[in-house]
Amino acid sequence: MEVFKKARILNSNTIKLLAAAFMFIDHLGLLFFPYTLWFRAVGRLSMPLFAFAISEGCRYTKNKLRYFLMLFVLGLLCQIVYFVVDPTTVYLGILITFSLSVLLIYTMQYAKKQILNSDTSKGKQLFSVLLFLFTLAGVLLFCRFFTVDYGIYGCLMPVFASLFDIHRIPAPDKWKKLDTIPLRVICMAVPLALLIYTTAWTVFRTYALYAFGGIFLLFFYNGERGKRNMKYFFYIFYPLHLGILGGLQMLLYMLQH
Repeated sequence: MEVFKKARILNSNTIKLLAAAFMFIDHLGLLFFPYTLWFRAVGRLSMPLFAFAISEGCRYTKNKLRYFLMLFVLGLLCQIVYFVVDPTTVYLGILITFSLSVLLIYTMQYAKKQILNSDTSKGKQLFSVLLFLFTLAGVLLFCRFFTVDYGIYGCLMPVFASLFDIHRIPAPDKWKKLDTIPLRVICMAVPLALLIYTTAWTVFRTYALYAFGGIFLLFFYNGERGKRNMKYFFYIFYPLHLGILGGLQMLLYMLQH
């Protein structure tokens, strides 16, 4: 057990940097090397890392509304850019996926808080469960009618990582013992496996298996933030790297024509 603890060398900042690097490789391959699948395979490692980072963000954020709005508004702005570039494609990016995840996590946390509190009335507990189920049904319908990146199972990956998250929630010791990083990581593998199993696109299923590599990396997470505050790193990196790659693609197109 002590050896396993020493192997936990990845903090939150490292996880985010690795995820960003894998995502950059993924989009680089998508735009410039579309027939070289290893770019996309490496890129699959980023999804579990970012999904777990979203779960951690919901776990520690002090301003839930601001956290959700930053994800959703940035995702909305990116969607406007996507539509301007290609008005024929209505494809909702990963920020919209994670925005839906955050809504589910918040309602799930509220339900857990009411259920685990013995002083809460049965009516309030029932309301909290129904609120979560209503939100889940809404997300399911949304993903059914709109093309969301990674679909419903992508939305559920951060949610499953938060199943046993009872941080800041008063609970008996037997429940607190379940709030461990390995168990949260294992839970996140469930929607990933369902995503791969239910996907009909053979090529996607082939390289999507590499996403389990991202799950494996999370077992080396030590639960620490790191020395630097990279709170807004993802919000800056995501549109910035898309802008840089998109600009390079346009420049090459102009030079060739």
